Amino acid sequence: MKSKILALSKNEDFKNLLKKKKVSNKYATIYFGNLNFKNNKKLNISFSVKRKIGNAVNRNKIKRRLRNIMNDAVKKISINLNFSFLVIAKSTMLNSDFKNIKETLFQEFEKIK
Repeated sequence: MKSKILALSKNEDFKNLLKKKKVSNKYATIYFGNLNFKNNKKLNISFSVKRKIGNAVNRNKIKRRLRNIMNDAVKKISINLNFSFLVIAKSTMLNSDFKNIKETLFQEFEKIK
């Protein structure tokens, strides 16, 4: 089955999203907003992890967790596909349980309408 998630690729898209609305919790900061020339049938989302958080292995672990959570979120909750999202992970995500992170992010994405 093909994924319904599409990553942001242009630097302009990242800069525009950073100027839009944001929601924060103890695991991540989520920037969201409308972007021009966007495919409304797929979820535009990108994940970012700062180098301060750890080495490449730890950063990739966090990104894998986030991708897995978002694949579940697309199936289980209604996410506004008109928005594009940028998820910036915080260092607390590295040592936390996957279940706690998933529940928290699900609540945040349900708030964004």
